[in-house]
Amino acid sequence: MVQYLKARIDASFAALSDATRRGVLEQLGRGDASITELAEKFHMTLTGMKKHVGVLEQAGLVATEKVGRVRTCKLGLSGLEEEAVWIEKYRQLWDARFDELDKVVEELKRKEKVDGRKKRE
Repeated sequence: MVQYLKARIDASFAALSDATRRGVLEQLGRGDASITELAEKFHMTLTGMKKHVGVLEQAGLVATEKVGRVRTCKLGLSGLEEEAVWIEKYRQLWDARFDELDKVVEELKRKEKVDGRKKRE
């Protein structure tokens, strides 16, 4: 299960690492679209857009359905919940680390003030 989750999260982040694919997701958030419509919107060839959609589909972020000669894309079932949990875990970790760093900085400032007063006396 852990390996599957790791592979899925890796696929999601790899898919999201490209600006065009993020744009496709934003566009599909507004409504379903054919690969042709997406290619036109992003000024790409059909082949290029098919590759982008394929990456998104493998990550579970997009689902496609072919009716006749038209392949329609829509947002996939993956709502990025696991990815959000992963991000939140690390956000909390870094928040805690920055809080500790703030304490160290405040302590150094306090000592610096005290040392500055001692030198003036």
